[in-house]
Amino acid sequence: MRRFAALILLLAAAASFSSLAEGALTMREIPITAFDSIHIAQAEDAAAGTGCTVFVCPDGMRAGLDVRGGGPASRESQLLNPLMSAQTIHAIVLSGGSAYGLGAANGVMEYLEERGFGYDTGYALVPLVAQSDIYDLSVGDSGVRPDAALGYQAAKLSLEAPNYRDGNYGAGCGASVGKIAGMDTCMKTGIGSYAVEIGELKIGAVVVLNALGDVFDWKTGEQIAGLLTEDKTGLRSTSEYMKGSYTVVENKFVGNTTLAVVMTNARFDKARLCKIAGMAHDGLARSVRPVHTSADGDSIYAVSLGDLQADQDLVGTVAAEAVSEAIVRAVESAESAYGLPSASSLKQNGKH
Repeated sequence: MRRFAALILLLAAAASFSSLAEGALTMREIPITAFDSIHIAQAEDAAAGTGCTVFVCPDGMRAGLDVRGGGPASRESQLLNPLMSAQTIHAIVLSGGSAYGLGAANGVMEYLEERGFGYDTGYALVPLVAQSDIYDLSVGDSGVRPDAALGYQAAKLSLEAPNYRDGNYGAGCGASVGKIAGMDTCMKTGIGSYAVEIGELKIGAVVVLNALGDVFDWKTGEQIAGLLTEDKTGLRSTSEYMKGSYTVVENKFVGNTTLAVVMTNARFDKARLCKIAGMAHDGLARSVRPVHTSADGDSIYAVSLGDLQADQDLVGTVAAEAVSEAIVRAVESAESAYGLPSASSLKQNGKH
């Protein structure tokens, strides 16, 4: 009888599992522009090799930030500390120009103020705009950096004619990877995006790929971009190159930092968003090696754009996957520029 009862319980459990599997939610890809309330636009100076990408939420968005790189260029990052008073911000700017490009946020603030968005202090509207920049002064014209005018242009486009696309656009205009041996053997990358929907839950990422290290396809482990061989006919390992000498390199700042914004329509506060941003760095770590070096300013923002109730750890896990896939898209969508070959050009030439 005991064996029979155990068999009945086992069959019941199997039937229950089968029912759950049949009713399981499926994940499908959606455009990064499918998120309500956030508006993404880009502006760039292609000749100079720099630009900016803005994420505008006029009514405010909850946001967190996790910075892992040793050399960030940022503005208003402390606003996203859970201990700070502001619970929402109005925009995020990703930009080129290193610290010089931080002025782009002034233009975003100006445009939002003109449109009547911001915190009412009683004397003026103050839009809260956080910003992080990559170092792209080693391509194009180093004397041209994103400024308030370019930030204003991008902010205006975000609400009037959103124009986001992957490739050599916005903050990805001057992006490159594999720079441990200098700019002569690095590759052109750009900005990439990826988003999914699981039932009503949406999770996505936009990544500006501008790393010191190499880039790998997170699904296959194949190196898809990074340090070129000396004859520029293939790829080699940055990690192995570094192991060739332990002599201290005083200045690795030849153009680094990977930035990302992950977004969801689930509701989270700043503290939980900071944790999600931290989990999203796993996607960066599995796709870029080495990563989070002293010469990178790797920073990931996480933003909450809705009121859907969802598991924090699920969102963080999928956000990491979205970052990894957005990195692949940033490689695949890039075009050769400024004398730097792209992954697609190497494939066309049969060199990779």
